Amino acid sequence: MQSFVIEPSFWDLFPEASVGCIVVRDMKSAHEVSQEDRARIATLLSQANTQATRHLDSPALSENAPIKVWRDAYKKFKTKRGARCSVENLFRRVLKDKPVEPITPSVDLYNIVSLRHAFPVGGEDVNAFEGDLRLGVTEGGDGFLPLGEDAEDPTLAGEVCYRDDAGAVCRCLNWRDGQRTALTDHSRDAFLVIENVDPARSQDLEAALADLGSLIGEFLGGTVTAQDILTAEKPRLTLVE
Repeated sequence: MQSFVIEPSFWDLFPEASVGCIVVRDMKSAHEVSQEDRARIATLLSQANTQATRHLDSPALSENAPIKVWRDAYKKFKTKRGARCSVENLFRRVLKDKPVEPITPSVDLYNIVSLRHAFPVGGEDVNAFEGDLRLGVTEGGDGFLPLGEDAEDPTLAGEVCYRDDAGAVCRCLNWRDGQRTALTDHSRDAFLVIENVDPARSQDLEAALADLGSLIGEFLGGTVTAQDILTAEKPRLTLVE
C-alpha cells in the first residue's frame, strides 16, 4: 500500500488547515485530448483569469485576503528567499494583465480551479512517487530538481515540503514543483491537491475540490480512486492499495 500522509509537524504549524485530494487513474494523455476540448479548456482558462478578479479588492497583491493568509502562513516555516504561494504567482499575472496561458490540459484544469476559487492547486504523477508521499517539516537536504532548471536545489532545514523516499516533490509547501514527479503530456495517473489554511473557507475548499473533480472527469476521463479532505483528525489518504 502507498499513501499520502500529512505529518504531525505540519499540523503543529497549521492545526486548522485542510487539504483536499483527488487520485485519478487512466485519464487521457495530452495527445488524446481533442482539439475541440483543448479549445474549450483554453476558453475556460481565459474566463477563469477574469473570474479571479472577484477575489481581488486591492491593486496591492498582498492586501487581498486570499493572498494575505498565505503570506502569513509562509512566515511560520523556513522558505527560500522570494518563495511565494502558487496562487499568488497566478494572481500576480492577473493583476498585471498578463493572463495565465495554457500549458498542458491537466495543468490547465487545475489552474482554472485555482483562479476561480483562490486556492493553491497542484498535481503530480502518481507513478513517479517512491514510497509514501509525505507533507511536513523537513530536516533539509532533500534532493530536488526544479522544473525548468538544470541544477539541484535541496530543501532547507525547517522547510515545509512534499517529499517521498527519493527526495522533495514540491518545495516550500506549494511554491515550486520538481521535474521528477511533475505532470507531463504523457501522464495518465494523477495526484491532485488543494491546500487551505483558512478555517473560515472550509466550504469553499469543498466547492473547489468538487469543481476540480468535475473538470477532470469532463475533459480527461479516467477513474477517481480516492477523493477526500484531510485534516489533523484524518491525515492519511491511500494512493495505491
